[in-house]
Amino acid sequence: MAASTPNNLYPIFDRVLGRVDKEAKLKQRGRVIWLYGLSGSGKSTLAIALERRLHAEGFTTHLLDGDNVRSGLNRDLGFTDADRAENIRRIAEVAKLFVQAGVVVIAAFITPQRSHRELARTIIGADDFSEVYVAASFETCATRDPKGLYAKARAGNVQQFTGRDSSFEPPLAENLDAQTIDTEAGTADDSLNQLHSAILTRITFQ
Repeated sequence: MAASTPNNLYPIFDRVLGRVDKEAKLKQRGRVIWLYGLSGSGKSTLAIALERRLHAEGFTTHLLDGDNVRSGLNRDLGFTDADRAENIRRIAEVAKLFVQAGVVVIAAFITPQRSHRELARTIIGADDFSEVYVAASFETCATRDPKGLYAKARAGNVQQFTGRDSSFEPPLAENLDAQTIDTEAGTADDSLNQLHSAILTRITFQ
């Protein structure tokens, strides 16, 4: 069966209950906190800790994590450049839906290319997007290797591995919108406190 064309679509965005009403009920501002960095940099650990803290403070949140999404919604995608871009596009569209419902979304994905981050920002909207670079060197991540991926990559069992076979682009120095959290510079609690302080005013209802 042929896919529907735009002429067959009739969006009802103008008729559904608005975001303002949902945020007022939740007493918070919807936002996407997009954490990215190499595998092993601490993205998922930081995302889980942030969600637990915000939940304890009364915020309504949802966490989107790379492996979780690839085991379901994006399980048909590989790791080619085209598939990585499509992976991010789908995630950003899902995150946007949550934001429109007033939810604070914490997204943890490698997101290796600057173009991928710009795609997510464009879909979600710059005013609803907090870019957070979770920084750690390739060597440190290889030492941590929580999933054993670096060892598998060295043995040739993982193809297109980010930072080794596939490039990772850190944020440009002039990207003033990007928050950097260096997980080599302090403890896990230090990283959490830094991130929490950076985003709290942006999600607090006023």
